[in-house]
Amino acid sequence: MKKGDVIGGYRITSEPTNANGGKCVWAFAEKDGGQYFVKRFLEPKRPRDDDTRDTPSLRIRRQLAREFEERHRTIMKRLRPDARGGGNLVLATDFFHEGSTYYKVTERIDTSSLEKPQSLEPRQKMVLLKTLGMSLKQLHDIGIVHGDLKPLNVLVQKRDGAAFHTAKLIDFDDSYVAGDPPGPEEIAGDSLYGAPEWRRYMRDDGSVGGEQLTCAVDVFALGLMTHLYLTGELPHHDKRYGSPADAVDAGEQLELDIRLSDTMLGLVRSMTGRAPAGRPRMATFLKTLSDPSVCALQHRRPGSTRPSTATRPKSGGAAGGRTPSPHTTKSSGATTSSDTTTSSGTTPSGTKASSGTTSSGATASSGTGPRTSRIKSTMRSAGRPGGSGGAPRVPRPATEPGRPPAATDDRPATPPTAPDSPPPARPASPPPSGDVPAPRASRVRINLGDRRRDRDRGSS
Repeated sequence: MKKGDVIGGYRITSEPTNANGGKCVWAFAEKDGGQYFVKRFLEPKRPRDDDTRDTPSLRIRRQLAREFEERHRTIMKRLRPDARGGGNLVLATDFFHEGSTYYKVTERIDTSSLEKPQSLEPRQKMVLLKTLGMSLKQLHDIGIVHGDLKPLNVLVQKRDGAAFHTAKLIDFDDSYVAGDPPGPEEIAGDSLYGAPEWRRYMRDDGSVGGEQLTCAVDVFALGLMTHLYLTGELPHHDKRYGSPADAVDAGEQLELDIRLSDTMLGLVRSMTGRAPAGRPRMATFLKTLSDPSVCALQHRRPGSTRPSTATRPKSGGAAGGRTPSPHTTKSSGATTSSDTTTSSGTTPSGTKASSGTTSSGATASSGTGPRTSRIKSTMRSAGRPGGSGGAPRVPRPATEPGRPPAATDDRPATPPTAPDSPPPARPASPPPSGDVPAPRASRVRINLGDRRRDRDRGSS
């Protein structure tokens, strides 16, 4: 095929090219004043009708050619251009062979496409995905699998005067009846968007039969494309695997963008599941897209959501920021660890501690200055009796011989010892009883307390 040739009544008007054509060469053509797109298949080759030989290789070639013709004619018969709702399907108008080569013809259309659908606002994205979903539903309702669903085969366009972008679905060359695909050696598609069962079928490992290749193959690809159209990227997967399908088939979960709404995260997760039967039908997909907010990206506050391994974005992504540690809290601009209280005496867990005392028993300053050790705080309070630091008095042992007990509601205070009476010698602290634990007191605290008591008695 070359420019100026007439093939099947179509005059070729452009230089043929293989750009994005796979196993085909294509060119523009005209016939009876109409403009067309002509595709020439590089394989299979059809044996000549006048070749009467009956060799094994010819029998195989004839069988492949019959299956190829039957598949394309079946798709054309089921997908008619005049079918209701077929306005966004670019369907073939002619299919024939000339010599040993097959050709397919469609009407020439504007093949321009929006490069960055993710730049659209949520309502535009919703309409775009719904038009694509309705086209696929039309296929699936008549038992047809597109078989090669990917961005290259979807034209995102906006007609003059139209309010929204819509999706036109093209290239049905690899389509087949659900459950009846071409053989593993003949089936085509794109491994980047292929489903796990399609990948296993291609490898012909015996784990998947043709009857298991259903419309769910398209649903898997649509799940990946939905993520792409909304965020600008495909879901990430473990790089040990060559494709998203291979990762899912190995039991790994795809990493979805956490900016997606919770509803969309659930939808895409179910669409890209390993089990074909667990993927939603197109009716469910369309019903989910009933509200534009579903297609809006959620600019989540860093730390408000801790994604699972399956949904964690790559480092430095748009949802960046670290989740605050649950062991820290903020008070008056200062961060304290879980073993301290805030300046108001409230512990991070929300319980109230004694004023100026940490939950571990250490004394804390009422200001926002640096933390001091237990010994330093005690020495500071001992050196400034009655000072403004607000430090508590040094705790004393539960029982001190020679010291009068304090007054209670039902017992008056015992008169103090006469000033000229020498203070009794301090005996060793008795062991604590089993019922009341003895308070912890450092040697420094006891000595400081004795000096202060002696000084108070001497002054009186």
